Amino acid sequence: MALPKLASAKYELELPSTGESVEYRPFLVKEEKALMMASETSTEKEQLRAMENLVDACTFGKLDIPKLPMFDLEYLFLNIRAKSVGEKVELSITCPDDGTTKVPVTLNLSEIKVQRDPNHITDIKISDDVGIVFDYPRTSLLGKVDMKNEAQAAFGMVKSCISQIYDSENVYPKADIDDKDLDEFIDSMSHEQFEKVQLFFNTMPRLRHTVKVTNPNTGVDGEVVIEGLNSFFQ
Repeated sequence: MALPKLASAKYELELPSTGESVEYRPFLVKEEKALMMASETSTEKEQLRAMENLVDACTFGKLDIPKLPMFDLEYLFLNIRAKSVGEKVELSITCPDDGTTKVPVTLNLSEIKVQRDPNHITDIKISDDVGIVFDYPRTSLLGKVDMKNEAQAAFGMVKSCISQIYDSENVYPKADIDDKDLDEFIDSMSHEQFEKVQLFFNTMPRLRHTVKVTNPNTGVDGEVVIEGLNSFFQ
C-alpha cells in the first residue's frame, strides 16, 4: 500500500529585478539536508550550486536560475527559508558607538527587501565617446571569477559583467569581443575611469536592512546596516 503524498503550501513573490510574479514552496527535508551538507563540507562554489538547486526545486523549475541576478537569487532563498523554518532569526549585532559590545537582535526575514540606490545606472560613460553597458552579477558569471584575490576579483567581476561596449560609431557586444582585447580594454582604463565602472557595483540592488540598537553599557542609540545573504544567518 502506497503512503500518502504530503502537500506543500504555495506562496508568491515578485522578483526584484523585473517585478515578475514567482510561485514558490517551502523546501523539503531532503533539500534542507543537501544544503546543510554543502555548507559543512563543500567549497563556496559548491555551496552556491546547492543554493541554486534548492531554489530551482522550490520554484518548480520555472526559472533560469544561473541567469538570475544574484540579488534575485538571494531574495528567493531568503523567502523560501523563511517559509520553511521560520521568519524570525536571532543575530548578534556589534554596537557602532564602541565597536565591541554585542547585543541580540531578532529579525523578521519577511521584512527584508532588496534595496535600490536611486543613482544606480547600468550604462556607464567612461569618456565623452565610450561607454559600457553592464549585466548584474549572476551565478553563471561568478563561477568564472577567482574571489580569493581581491584585485583579481575586482578585475574579473568587471570583465564578467560587461554586456557591451560602445563608442560614437559602433556597438560591440561582448560575444563579439576577443577575450584578449577585452583584457586590454580594461587594463587601458585610467584610475578615474575604473572608479566610474566600480560605481555600478557599489550602487547595484542588494539585500539590505537597517537595525536600530542601543548599547547597554553606554546607553547610546545607533543604526547598523546588514547586507548580503550571509549576514542574515550568523
